[in-house]
Amino acid sequence: MSEQIIEISCNNLDERYSFNKVARQASGAVLYHCGDAVLLAAVAIDPKPVDEDFLPLTVQYIEKAYAAARIPGGFIKRETKPGDFETLTSRIVDRSLRPLFPKGFHYPVVLTVTVLSTDPKVDMQVAALHAASAALYTADIPVNQVVSAVRLGKIDDEVLINPTLVEQENSTLDLLVVGSGSDIVMIEMCVKASQKEYIQSINELDEDEFVEIIDIAQGAIGEATTSYQKGFESAKKDEIEISLAEDREDQELYKFIEENYAEAVSSAVQSMAKSERSQALKDVRQTIMDALEAKGEEADKELVSKMLNAYKKSVVRSLILDKSIRADGRAFDEVRQIDIETNILPSVHGSCLFTRGQTQALVTATLGDNKSSQVHELITSKNAHYETFMVHYNFPGFSVGEAKPARAPGRRELGHGNLAKRGLEPTLDLRRDGTVRLVSEILESNGSSSMATVCGGSLALKAAEVDSSKLVAGIAMGLITDGTKNCVLSDIMGLEDHDGDMDFKITGTADGITAMQMDIKLGGIEAAVLKEALHQAKEGRLHILNIMEEALANLTPSQALPSSILFDIDSSHIPAIIGKGGGTIREIIEKYAVSIDIDRDANSVKITGDSKESVADAKAYIDNITSAPVKKQMKYEINKQYAGKIKKIVEFGMFIEMPDGYDALLHISKVTKERIKTLDGVYNVGDAIDIIVLEQKGKKVELCTPAYLF
Repeated sequence: MSEQIIEISCNNLDERYSFNKVARQASGAVLYHCGDAVLLAAVAIDPKPVDEDFLPLTVQYIEKAYAAARIPGGFIKRETKPGDFETLTSRIVDRSLRPLFPKGFHYPVVLTVTVLSTDPKVDMQVAALHAASAALYTADIPVNQVVSAVRLGKIDDEVLINPTLVEQENSTLDLLVVGSGSDIVMIEMCVKASQKEYIQSINELDEDEFVEIIDIAQGAIGEATTSYQKGFESAKKDEIEISLAEDREDQELYKFIEENYAEAVSSAVQSMAKSERSQALKDVRQTIMDALEAKGEEADKELVSKMLNAYKKSVVRSLILDKSIRADGRAFDEVRQIDIETNILPSVHGSCLFTRGQTQALVTATLGDNKSSQVHELITSKNAHYETFMVHYNFPGFSVGEAKPARAPGRRELGHGNLAKRGLEPTLDLRRDGTVRLVSEILESNGSSSMATVCGGSLALKAAEVDSSKLVAGIAMGLITDGTKNCVLSDIMGLEDHDGDMDFKITGTADGITAMQMDIKLGGIEAAVLKEALHQAKEGRLHILNIMEEALANLTPSQALPSSILFDIDSSHIPAIIGKGGGTIREIIEKYAVSIDIDRDANSVKITGDSKESVADAKAYIDNITSAPVKKQMKYEINKQYAGKIKKIVEFGMFIEMPDGYDALLHISKVTKERIKTLDGVYNVGDAIDIIVLEQKGKKVELCTPAYLF
C-alpha cells in the first residue's frame, strides 16, 4: 500500500498526516507534521484478551533528545525514565482516548507517541493527542471516533484558540479541552497569576464565564473532528474480528443474583464505612458461590465477582436515580464531615492533617532556598526550567487497606500532585524568593484525595507562613445519568467515582476557579449539566472554605520555621562579601550555619538560617564588611612611570603593589629586553621598583620596567 498524505488546516494549526509510510507492521501508525515538529504515533493490539474486567490500554509519550539536537545530560547518554512532562502528557492522551473504545473491549493495546523533531512554536500535548487519535482511528481496532484537542488562552479578556507558546506565557488562562463532535471527553484547566503596577491578580475564573469559554471550545472541536473523520476515512484499515466481554457474560448468573440477593447487595452498598461495604460484598459473593455449589453448578470466583460488581453498580445507580439515595445517606449537594489540625509535626516547617469523611491527607510544607528548586530540561526550550513550587502526592497501599510495599510514584500520583499544584500556585506571591515543597501523604482514601491535598496544602502553606493571598479548597463532583435524568453529586466517594459517569475535580478560592480536571465516562456532557455541576461545586467549595477559615484563625506558627532576611547592598560590596575564591562567604555560612543567596541583578542578599539569632549574627558580619569604605579603582595613565613595591615573586614574574594598594603582575618577559630564566637573587620581596603601565583593562593592568622600554 502506497503512502497516503492528508493535510488539514483548522483552529490555527496546519497539520500533515502521513499514513503507510513508517511502522507498517503496527496495527495503525501515522507520521505527524506540524511546523518543524514531527511525531510518530503507532498502536499495536494483542490478539488475546485479558480475563480482568478493564481496558488494558497503555499510552507512552516519549521525547527523544535528538529531536532537539541534543545529547542526553547526565552519566548515561541515552533516554532513561520519562520526565514529568512526558508522564503527564501520556496520562492526558490516555484519558482522552480511553472513552472511545467499545464497552467490553479487553484486549491489551499499546499506543506509543514518539517525538522525532521538535518546534518551539508547537504545543506538544495537542500534537501528541492529534497524532495518537489519527493512529488509533485508522488502525484495525473497532474505534470509530476521532478526538480533537484545543487549547484556549486568555490575554486582556480575549480568548485565543491554540495560542503559540509565547502567547501561552502571557495568558492568564490555560485550558485544554478534548472532545469528539459536540461531546467533551476531557478538560484540564488552570489560571495564572499576573502582576501590573505592583498589584498581583489571581485571575480566578467565574463559573458562567467558564461555560461561555467551553462553548467556544466545543465549536472548535466540532469543526476539527468533522475534518479529521472525513480526511482519515480513506486511510482506515479493515477491522479485525474481536469478541467483546459483554458477548461472553453470563446473563443467567446476573439474573440469579438479581432475583435472590437484591436486598443483601442493597444493604451492603448502603454500609456507612468503605471497609464494612467491602466486607459485606465479599460475604454476599461467598454466599452466592455456596448456593451455586449446592445446586451442583460450577462457581467461578472471577465470574461471580464480575457479575456481582455489575449488579452492585446498577444498584448504586438506581438508588440515586430512582430514590435519590446515596450510599452513605448524604444529600446530593452535601459534603462529608471535615476535621482539620495544623502544625501537628514539631520539627516540620508547616503541616496540616485534613480529614473529610474517610479520606485523610497529611500535607507538609518545607521551605528552601533557590538552590533547592527542581531543574527540568524541556525539549521545546534551550533554557532549563526551575521549579520553585512543588507538590508531591503519595498514595501508600495502607490508605485503602491493601498490603502493598511503597513504590516509586506512578502516573496517578504525578497527575494528582500536578493538579493540586495548579490549583494552589496562582495564590502564591510572584515575587517570592526561595523554594516551597508540599508533600501530601494520603493516610486514608475513599475518594477525592487530590482535593484533600489541595485543602490541606493551602493550610500547610499558611502554617509555614508562605505568602499566599487566599485559601484554596478543592471538591470532586460526580454525575449519575440515565440519559434523561441527571443527578449531580458533591464530594463523591470512591464508590460513586467508580460507578458514576463523571469525575470532575474543581479547585478555587471564594472568588472563583483556579484549576479543574474533568473526565467523562459517557459520550459527552450537556452544557446545562456542566453549569449545574459548576454552581453546585461552588456551594460546596465555599462551605469547605468557611471551615478552613475557622482552622486558620486558630493556627499557631511552627517553632521549626526558618528565619530569613532580605536586604539591599551596594554592588561594589559584593566582591568583598564573597571574598577571594569564595573564602569569606564560606566562612560566614560555616560559622553561623546559614545559607546566603546573593542576587547580583537586584543587588540584594538573602540570609536563611534555623534561628533568628544566627541570621542576625550573619547579617551583622556582612554589615561590618559593607561598612568599610570601598576603594575606588584607580585609573592609571598609560606609559606613565609609577613607584611600586614587590609583594611576591613567582616563576613567571612578580606581583607588584601599586600606589593605590591594588596588585598587578609584572611578567618575567617584561623585566628586561634580554630573556632571563629566573628572578631569584636579582629581586627580593619588599624591594621598591619603578614600573610603567602599558595597558589597563578594568582591574587588569599590564606592566613593564623602564629597562624593558629604554
